[in-house]
Amino acid sequence: MKKRILSAFSLLLALCLLAGCSASSGAAGSAVSGSASSAAEGSLQRYSTVYYDTFDTVTTVIAYCTSQEEFDTQMEALHADLVAYNQLYDIYNDYEGVNNIKTIDGDAGIAPVKVDARIVAMLQEAVKMYTVTGGQTNIAMGSVLNLWHEHREAANDSTLHSTLPTDAELQTAAQHTDIRNLVIDEAAGTVYLTDPDMSLDVGSCGKGYACEMAAQAAEARGLTSALISVGGNLRAIGEKPGGLPWTAGVEDPKNASSTYSSTDSYISAVTMDGNMALVTSGDYQRYYEVDGVRYCHLIDPDTLYPATYFSSVSVRTADSGLADCLSTGLFCMSLADGQALVESMDGVEALWYEPDGTIVRSSGWESCQMMS
Repeated sequence: MKKRILSAFSLLLALCLLAGCSASSGAAGSAVSGSASSAAEGSLQRYSTVYYDTFDTVTTVIAYCTSQEEFDTQMEALHADLVAYNQLYDIYNDYEGVNNIKTIDGDAGIAPVKVDARIVAMLQEAVKMYTVTGGQTNIAMGSVLNLWHEHREAANDSTLHSTLPTDAELQTAAQHTDIRNLVIDEAAGTVYLTDPDMSLDVGSCGKGYACEMAAQAAEARGLTSALISVGGNLRAIGEKPGGLPWTAGVEDPKNASSTYSSTDSYISAVTMDGNMALVTSGDYQRYYEVDGVRYCHLIDPDTLYPATYFSSVSVRTADSGLADCLSTGLFCMSLADGQALVESMDGVEALWYEPDGTIVRSSGWESCQMMS
């Protein structure tokens, strides 16, 4: 398996370039240099921090605060929120005193599991998105996704020949992906999988939903200007000093191996005004190869194989959770179906990057794109 892991400094540099600031190689949480212009804006200073311990990815934050103390207080709370969501939505690990998605999967067909309200809320949104995307975003696909995950992980062992799940294995697993077998009892605070061979995989929505909830909580605590990236799931808070919007870039899938050191790695840059989010799903970060053919982690529910319509799909909207679910669903449906869905939704824009390099934008994408 190949999974591109960026260095903290490279990812921070990418955010700095797009946010219009200069990067500092100082410790996480230190003020970023070049903030003299902020002094006239109510003494706001630019700070940044990096975390490595949530959602199996790198989280970076750039924010404007009145002091290091304010920034540290805000980031301590933001980080704590992300750690909590990571534990709740984890499908692989147990945590003392925590009933999480893994707990629900482990009790499939046995008994309802009492869970945190943050699990109930996320699952309810995921069920809604199943309907919105015509089943292309399906958190009940765990049995199928686990087969592909096992084969990707096995590919890490250089002594083994990379293999694919068999069609028989996939078809058997697909018999246990009916989202109607997910029973959510909001009043009781329980979740139950009635099919004992069913499992949930919230990779299509958990990270984006957690990013959105953490950002909203930070806003409620008084954070007024920030750009958060949880593994590339971007969520803006407010504006930069001077009323300028945050900006974010859509990475070029064909240039994804290069270090984020210039805007050459981006095919589009958009404004993030109004607390916007930008999420991209692509075939170039998590994948493995069998006989020279790339197999990514985004599985088409119709074929049970990795979707091949696009190299990447990016969604810009005012909700990171919605953007996460939509980017996955759009990646797994035809361009015509995806365009029809996006155009039917208010406040949602998308960019599709096809395997031959063709770029297709929704009707309103140009209005939020930065001029070169």
